[in-house]
Amino acid sequence: MPLSKPVLAKRALLSVSDKTGLVAFARALSARGVALVSTGGTAKALADAGLNVTDVSAITGVAEMMDGRVKTLHPKIHGGILAVRDNPGHRAALELHQIPEIDIVVIDLYPFEKTLLARPHADEIIEQIDIGGPAMIRAAAKNHADVLVVVDVADHAAVLAELEAGQGTTSLEFRQQMAGKAFARTATYDAAVAGWFADTSPNPLDTFRAIGGTMSQRLRYGENPHQTGALYLTTEARAGVATARQVQGKALSFNNIADADAAFEAVAEFVVPAIVIVKHANPCGAATALTLENAYRAAYACDPVSAFGGIVAANRTLDEPTAREIVKIFTEVIVAPDADPAALAILATKPNLRLLLTGGMPDPHAAGLVARTVAGGLLVQSRDDGSVDLGKLKVVTKKEPSPAEMADMIFAFTIAKHVKSNAIVYAHHGATVGIGAGQMSRLDSARIAAIKASEVGNGSGSPTVGSVAASDAFFPFADGLQAIIEAGATAVIQPGGSIRDNEVIAAADAAGISMVFTDMRHFKH
Repeated sequence: MPLSKPVLAKRALLSVSDKTGLVAFARALSARGVALVSTGGTAKALADAGLNVTDVSAITGVAEMMDGRVKTLHPKIHGGILAVRDNPGHRAALELHQIPEIDIVVIDLYPFEKTLLARPHADEIIEQIDIGGPAMIRAAAKNHADVLVVVDVADHAAVLAELEAGQGTTSLEFRQQMAGKAFARTATYDAAVAGWFADTSPNPLDTFRAIGGTMSQRLRYGENPHQTGALYLTTEARAGVATARQVQGKALSFNNIADADAAFEAVAEFVVPAIVIVKHANPCGAATALTLENAYRAAYACDPVSAFGGIVAANRTLDEPTAREIVKIFTEVIVAPDADPAALAILATKPNLRLLLTGGMPDPHAAGLVARTVAGGLLVQSRDDGSVDLGKLKVVTKKEPSPAEMADMIFAFTIAKHVKSNAIVYAHHGATVGIGAGQMSRLDSARIAAIKASEVGNGSGSPTVGSVAASDAFFPFADGLQAIIEAGATAVIQPGGSIRDNEVIAAADAAGISMVFTDMRHFKH
């Protein structure tokens, strides 16, 4: 470990793409007697502000070249950053080569992440891959025993406070803190660059995979109060909860964000007006209809108990009639691409209700990666962008489904894709009527979904009678199907592929129901 020593700041190198706060910060450094060294546009901005600044080329003796690709990659810059001040050999090299010490390095990086979002030509993206910036940041962070590195404009005030408290010096503890942040920044930057190359290659999951993000907000806590939490943004250009505009309501929690994301990704599956209501990461009601209001009514009717305190996602601009229906019960979050003024006025009467407007819908068929942590590693996979292929549907029973049954089955199977496995979804007239989620047994999921539906029926007959059912994976035994038959379903859609498919098909034929195989599984853990 380096010795805990204060370092007097005598010279600072500043080179930033984002000039926000630059002049004020540089002026404060200069007022403390810190000499300013800079490059290109940054040097010009400081000089135009009347500050005395030395251009890097005056130190290196070499002008910027190759359209600015080479300007700070020089021993007289990196030597001044990397030299260990207490090392006699390093000190001798500084004197021999007339290399000035650099005590503060203020660098941001070319806006690679922001450029990606604009989706320009590959040549423009490549030009935003910073080389000199990361090199100087890493050099300064490595030598934090003697050098302070600053990579975030938000830290300018803290740096000035540190210099004030130390009478022009910085402490080792502060430099270590800033060095750690600097390495995290370059790691995130490199992850964005590596991710772009991976996304444009035929093999996005190669030997190495870097994943990084920039903190968007620090959360009150994680899933539970004793856990910490934060939301980080990646460079993925996908409309959704992470980048949504919060119009009103309390701050989002970890669970709010996770549930809202699940709801919005599910509702994005549909082209016609649709509503998905989510509770604890599982849909508890979903429907399509000719209007958003009717879709909400049908989705809510599936499980009114669970809908209380849930997340509502819409795939259309939220309108006044739908907003009036939603505010009749306590709702945690609404997420939609937009909301009209009348809807906004209604929702404003519920100030604690969080409203997120995304500005668009995510493409359910777009490629992408999803990741989750495991002890000592990351599980990374491609997004489940699969959907029902009408050309691959295979009727395996003697009875053919009616067009209405087929439409309901496709709807139910689409919702099952977003329900935790094992998943069984009953649906009728474009709405879920019973959902069984996350059970260890497919039989239990079928029974639970039917029981919940019968409770909604209030003794007047179960809504599952005459419905269709979807299973996210094959039936390993006929017992799960038998429970669905007993619930009154008339048609079933499932992937198929069990060694007991023939037994399951025979049970469907014996009951006189139709069954369709999709040849696609939708496990969700």
